[in-house]
Amino acid sequence: MDGTNPADGTAPPLTAFAYTAEDEERRRGVRRMKTMATCLLLLVAVVYTLATWAKSAGVSGWPGYVAAAAEAGMVGALADWFAVTALFRRPLGLPIPHTAIIPTKKDQLGESLGAFVGENFLSSGVVRTRLHALNIAGRLGTWLAEPAHADRVTAELATALRGALTVLRDADVQAVVGEAITRRAEAAEVAPGLGKTLDRIVTDGAHRRAVDLICARAHDWLVLHGDSVMDAVQGGAPGWTPRFVDRKVGERVYKELLRFVTEMRDMPGHPARGAIDRFLTDFASDLQSDTETRTKVERLKADLLERPEIQDIIASAWSAVRGMIMSAAEDERSELRLRARASLLSLGNRLSTDPQLRAKVEGWLEDAAAYVVTTYRTEITSLISETVAAWDADQTSRKIEAHIGRDLQFIRINGTVVGALAGLLIYTVSHALGG
Repeated sequence: MDGTNPADGTAPPLTAFAYTAEDEERRRGVRRMKTMATCLLLLVAVVYTLATWAKSAGVSGWPGYVAAAAEAGMVGALADWFAVTALFRRPLGLPIPHTAIIPTKKDQLGESLGAFVGENFLSSGVVRTRLHALNIAGRLGTWLAEPAHADRVTAELATALRGALTVLRDADVQAVVGEAITRRAEAAEVAPGLGKTLDRIVTDGAHRRAVDLICARAHDWLVLHGDSVMDAVQGGAPGWTPRFVDRKVGERVYKELLRFVTEMRDMPGHPARGAIDRFLTDFASDLQSDTETRTKVERLKADLLERPEIQDIIASAWSAVRGMIMSAAEDERSELRLRARASLLSLGNRLSTDPQLRAKVEGWLEDAAAYVVTTYRTEITSLISETVAAWDADQTSRKIEAHIGRDLQFIRINGTVVGALAGLLIYTVSHALGG
C-alpha cells in the first residue's frame, strides 16, 4: 500500500493514536495517586477541624500552630488540585478561563512543538555538530574492516540486488534499455570513431591476420570447388564459342585465380596485400573526414537500427545481463561478490587509517543531512503539527494524563505538605513577633 486514497489519489486523513491496555493500566495508577492525594487533603481538613475545635474549647498553645499548618496545607492542596485538573479538563465543569488547556490548546501545542523541534533539532548547525560528535565514518570503517561484517554486508547487498531484479518487470526494463541504446546510437555519429579504430588497426598491422585467414580459406575453397568455378566460367561464355574453348578458358581462369590466391596467402609482401592496406587506410581517412562517406555510414546505421532483428537483439540484452547478475549475486564465490567484499574491506581499512578520507566522508554525511533538514524542515514540522491536530482532544488528554498523571498527583501531595510547612512557619513567625 502506498498510503493514498484510491478514490482521488490523496493521502488518507491522520487518525488519533491508539489508547492501549498499557495506557489503561497507567490510568489505574493515576487514580490510585489521586485517591492518595485526596485522602491527604481530607486528613488535613480533619486535622484543621479538630485543631480549630480544640482552640475554641480553650486549649492554648499547640492548636493554633496545628490549625495554621492544616489551613495552609488545605490551601496548597486545593491550589495544586486546580492547577493539575486545569491541564486536562475544566475543574468542577465550570467554564473558567485558561482551563482544560490540553484539549482546547492541542492544535497550538502541536504547532509550538513543531516549531520547537524545527528550531532546536532540525537546524543545520545542530545536525552537523551531532553528526561530527558521532564519528560515523570512523565507526563504520572499524566495523567494515572486520571480515565477518564485510561478508554480512555483501550478503545483504546481494539479497537486495536479487530482490530488486525480481521486482522489476522484464518487459518494462527491456523497453527502457532498448530505447536508451537506440537513442544513444542515433544521437552519436559512428563514422569518425570507426575511422579512428580502423586506422589504428591498419597502423598496428592487426588486419593482416584477417587477410591471412581470408586467403587461406579462399585457397582451400578453390581447391575443393575447382569444378564449380570452371562450370561458372563456362556457363558465362557466349553460345557461339566451341565447347572445348570454353573448357580451356575455364581451366585457365581457375588456375590463375588459384595461383593468385596462393601467392597472396604465401607472400606477405604481395602487391594485392599492399593494395588492401592502402584501401583500408584511405577508407579510414574517409570515415573521419569525407562528408559523403560519413553520410552513407549514418544511413546504413539508421537502416540497421530500424530492422526488427537488431531491436530484438538490443531488447534481449537485458535478459542476458539480468541472468548474469542474478547468478553472480547468488554465488558466494562469484567474481561480483568477491570484488564487492574486497571493496568493502578496503573501504573499512581506509576509513580506519586515513584521516583525510574520514573527514571527506564526514563532510558528505553532514552536507547531506544538513540539506535534508533545511530543505524538508517545513514538511517535518508540519507533520508534527498536523498529526497532533488530527488527534481527538479528549483521547489525547486521557493518554497524556495516563503517562504523566502520577507525577502530577505528587505535585498535589507536595503542595499539601509544603503548604502546611509554610503555614506553620508563617504562624510561628507572626506569633513570635506579635507576642
